[in-house]
Amino acid sequence: MAENLKGCSVCCLSSWSRLQDLCRLQRLRCRALGVTRRNLGDFEVELLCDYRRVRDEEFYLVKWRGYPPSQLHADLARAPGGPVRPSPRGLPARAVAYLAQKAEQRRALRRWEQHLNLTRSHSGRIAVENEVDLHGPPRDFVYVNEYKGGVAQQVRLQRGRAGEDQGGAAIYECNSRCRCGEECPNRVVQRGIRYDLCIFRTGDGRGLGMRTLQRIRKNSFVMEYVGEIITSEEAERRGQVYDRQGATYLFDLDYVEDVYTVDAAHYGNISHFVNHSCDPNLQVYNVFIENLDQRLPRIALFATRPIRAGEELTFDYNMHVDPVDAESSRMDSNFGLVGGAHLGGSPRARPRIECKCGAASCRKFLF
Repeated sequence: MAENLKGCSVCCLSSWSRLQDLCRLQRLRCRALGVTRRNLGDFEVELLCDYRRVRDEEFYLVKWRGYPPSQLHADLARAPGGPVRPSPRGLPARAVAYLAQKAEQRRALRRWEQHLNLTRSHSGRIAVENEVDLHGPPRDFVYVNEYKGGVAQQVRLQRGRAGEDQGGAAIYECNSRCRCGEECPNRVVQRGIRYDLCIFRTGDGRGLGMRTLQRIRKNSFVMEYVGEIITSEEAERRGQVYDRQGATYLFDLDYVEDVYTVDAAHYGNISHFVNHSCDPNLQVYNVFIENLDQRLPRIALFATRPIRAGEELTFDYNMHVDPVDAESSRMDSNFGLVGGAHLGGSPRARPRIECKCGAASCRKFLF
């Protein structure tokens, strides 16, 4: 049958100009289409968006036909005062100013994204995006990969193998005293974050959030909660300051006694950006690896169910543990990150904070 098709032809679904644009985008020359070395960089102007004259020089803001999809239309749709449609007559001054601010914001976010990926010690990459407003990277936040502070540096590995005579149902992983290798199935948390994750700006007033860019299986380790290790007395003092600010990142390590607290407000990793939900997809576990001091566990977040790529990651800031669950029966039972409500210690009088998680089982208030 193939020989009967000789000489047959069908109409191309792309226009002549579109085929030329595709050649130019791929940096390909085509004599039949008239794309040569001389005109390889020539593109047709689709829209004249703005014009300015500075002294004797003229400047044009143009949209080239055939270039990869840009953020121009999306940005103009969010411009202050309502959506703006580009036209040959130019753009309103407010729209031009907004586009300039948005471009600077994207540059700042890209620089921060590059810094995070250079700082991280884990294999999972970090992406950053904000298509909601003009907020840039958070101020006064330092990315760290492990606990920071004098308390954490003073703790040394206890004698004995992990899990020996520790009594309790936390997770004990193999450590440097064990003879097994890095691929040992009992070395999970210590391998670090394996998933590509994205810090993004939420559109419902919850600030920055965190979502996964890859599918996560149920019971998989996702990330650790790390920050600055401080004493409970210092946590109480900082908590009063955070109360006035309306947010805090204090996490009491009261696995056996209330001695130390993790403060991730200024030093932390990607878990700093995980929001609360009354129906979370992450659960908190105490983990011991190199350090077997039960007063200073590592805090690991595991998936409670399969998590789709693109789904936001959350855990319950006011977590209550089912005493029947043997694996987590000694986990912190009142974990709170907002309004100075941190694990352990006596709760202070404070205004109730509205919950914005949007879950069907939402308790309406965080505390």
